[in-house]
Amino acid sequence: MKARRIAYYFCKEGLHVRPEYETEYFSKVLSQGDIDMKMTAKTCVLALAASAVLATDALAEGEVNLYSSRHYDTDERLYSDFTEATGITINRIEGNADELIARMDAEGANSPVDVFLTVDTVRITRAKEMGLLQSVESPILEAAIPSYLQDDDNQWFAFSQRARILFYDKADVPNPPMTYQDLASPEYAGKVCIRSSSNVYTQNIVAALIAHLGEDAVSDWAKAVVGNFARAPQGGDTDQLRGIVSGECDIAMSNTYYFARALRRDVSNLSESTDMIGWVFPNQNDIGAHMNISGGGVAANAPNKENAIKFLEYLASEQAQKYFSAGNDEYPAVPGIGLAPSVAELGMFRPDTIALSDIAENIGAAQRILGEAGWE
Repeated sequence: MKARRIAYYFCKEGLHVRPEYETEYFSKVLSQGDIDMKMTAKTCVLALAASAVLATDALAEGEVNLYSSRHYDTDERLYSDFTEATGITINRIEGNADELIARMDAEGANSPVDVFLTVDTVRITRAKEMGLLQSVESPILEAAIPSYLQDDDNQWFAFSQRARILFYDKADVPNPPMTYQDLASPEYAGKVCIRSSSNVYTQNIVAALIAHLGEDAVSDWAKAVVGNFARAPQGGDTDQLRGIVSGECDIAMSNTYYFARALRRDVSNLSESTDMIGWVFPNQNDIGAHMNISGGGVAANAPNKENAIKFLEYLASEQAQKYFSAGNDEYPAVPGIGLAPSVAELGMFRPDTIALSDIAENIGAAQRILGEAGWE
């Protein structure tokens, strides 16, 4: 079957990586497999060529059953474009990730689900540990998705990213924190707003810090951050940003796409005040800004495994990757894909390229440290 061939390029103009870190970033991405490439004078690198992604001679037949905890209306375009390109019908059930995982477990070998999509490392790792996913062989996914955004056993892959960064009131914080560690400084006592300890974003950033700094250092840090809270943890990421607008908070931690969304369209009690908010991509001189992911894998008992793999490969295509940014203000997982204006406005930065598997291994320790710190 003849297939459409797609080439991916690493181009300086389309990256969210700061220029001084390009060589390091590219070397990490290109260190896997037999790709033998080097930077050109225009800082564009041909990373993957002649990858068959979507069939064009004839439409595939059948369906793919999707369980998804992604709750974004803009994803409708992803699903309709996939069906239009392949002829594969998507049957979708959306819900809370924990509930979907429980459903898959209860359904067992008779489960109809082919693909599980979720919005954090914690849940996708739990699904793997419970035996609900299976390894897949896909040269397309292997080549397109950087190794640190893949499961070691190819049971899941990241398809979009969100940087978890620091926001601050420009008027009230003349010297904003430049690292995650700085949040523990006495200088910021009574100024910090952040999500609860039960939130997966909080658990992920703490787990990542444990991987980088060790449990003892992060334990001391967590206790000091609790001492700097402006209020007890409450609400979602948008509520942390609104706290800056209301004056209740001077510093907040949030995923970038919540702020980028407020730049692109109206978000009540936020969009009209974005000019008062500054932002910092933390730890640019060492570990880089923490990245949360949205990812997926093929279910262990997928009745339509081939179609499931095709769907995941589609999510790694240039078309889908651009839409993650344009439709939901996220960063693509595939390097070199252009960013939506609202995302590009935040600027280039150095991302933390720690393997997601290393973060997953420290989730339990993160939950314990948060509890011992009194982080509500």
